[in-house]
Amino acid sequence: MKIIYATSEAQPFAASGGLADVAGSLPKALVEEGHECIVVMPYYVNTIKDSHKKNFKYVDNFYVSVGWRAQYCGVFQTELNGVTYYFLDNEYYFKRDWGLYSYYDDGERFAFFSRAVMELIQKFDLRPDVINANDWQCALIPVYYNLYYRNNYNMQNIHTVFTIHNIQYQGRYGMELLEEILGIPQYYRSVMEYDRDVNFMKAAIEVSEKVTTVSPTYATEILDPWFSHGLDRILKGKEYKTCGFLNGIDTDMYDPEKDATIPAKFSVKSKTGKKTCKQKLLEELGLPSEDDAPVIGLVSRLVEHKGFDLVKNVFDEIVGLGCKVVILGSGEAQYENFFNEMHYRYPDKVSFTCGYVPALAKKIYAGADMFLMPSKSEPCGLAQMISLRYGTIPVVRATGGLKDSIPDYGEPDGSGLGFTFQTYNAQDMLGAVRRCTELYYGDKKAWGALVTKAMKADFSWKRSAKLYIGLYKELCGQ
Repeated sequence: MKIIYATSEAQPFAASGGLADVAGSLPKALVEEGHECIVVMPYYVNTIKDSHKKNFKYVDNFYVSVGWRAQYCGVFQTELNGVTYYFLDNEYYFKRDWGLYSYYDDGERFAFFSRAVMELIQKFDLRPDVINANDWQCALIPVYYNLYYRNNYNMQNIHTVFTIHNIQYQGRYGMELLEEILGIPQYYRSVMEYDRDVNFMKAAIEVSEKVTTVSPTYATEILDPWFSHGLDRILKGKEYKTCGFLNGIDTDMYDPEKDATIPAKFSVKSKTGKKTCKQKLLEELGLPSEDDAPVIGLVSRLVEHKGFDLVKNVFDEIVGLGCKVVILGSGEAQYENFFNEMHYRYPDKVSFTCGYVPALAKKIYAGADMFLMPSKSEPCGLAQMISLRYGTIPVVRATGGLKDSIPDYGEPDGSGLGFTFQTYNAQDMLGAVRRCTELYYGDKKAWGALVTKAMKADFSWKRSAKLYIGLYKELCGQ
């Protein structure tokens, strides 16, 4: 099969979150399974590193309809890990000073990109079996296909899949964009309209043949108004074509036995290096390393839905359990200010680094004993899988992909990989942290066995890729 994977970001070229990790790993896994995969993404001129750009080859250019205008689109190509990448270039839309999103004209920018993807497929005669569009930025791809391309001689019998990575971000705009910017006629208004707005994601759910999410539990949760951010009404009517596949991680990128970015390498058979990683992490962050206190790591955006209001409520009690806490992240000012205050209150027990430093994130995964993810909602989550890979035990709320990937240590079948709590409650979270620290302090043999099991857990993309391939084959009648 030939699959076109349309995404607004992908590792290692441009990233703002988990979508980039998926788009950088799943296509590679599909190729390893014997299929052809092409990734199409915007050419972010100021974001993509020169070390990558030097391998780009200019291919061609064409013009794209954006409402009543025709906008230039240049095409660059490269290959990586057997995957062909096309970068669609328009400096007006994608040469921005900071970040990938959150501009006033994002609706227009990604309408251009979605239409450009369809033009690329037609003009280059790519003829894919399946187009897999991801999140609201690519949600107009199946819409444009149905409207303008489905009956073209070299565009017939293409199947469409839409993947929801985070339902909170839907691409909602005023109805005035419909014809003027999006170039969508009034007779298609009912497809695009939701709660009196244009809603990109709703439209993709409406017209795509299959809708996937990034974990089985999240596919169920988004039918509930508490999780759906208003889209439960449309999703309940489309439940027959919705499913969830748990994401994986790139086990080559996250491999403590080969990782050159951590202070010492280690493996399941020889974990000595993990102790060195812990010591060096504490030294780098200015925390004492002489005692055996467990280190809890947090690497996250500091926003409410990641559960930091729970952390605030019981932070003193967590420190009181005899833990050191290492935080890396940025986000809402209330949480940045809180963790700065905690660092000054507990200078020997708390470290806070504001921002995102990839090298430090790896050191936290490798050097911490525990990893805390108390999310209010979590479509999939990759950090808990990465922490397992480095022998760091997750403490998570049982929601979304966290529920699917981290069985509780107390499970009678012995499948536990971490410590979980069910309700969104600070005391329940504290109870899970307490159970974890009690095992750490109270039974070193059992703790060591849990670390070994964690490092052996398989969250590679191979398993997930086979599920996607099964879905694609079902659509293609294979």
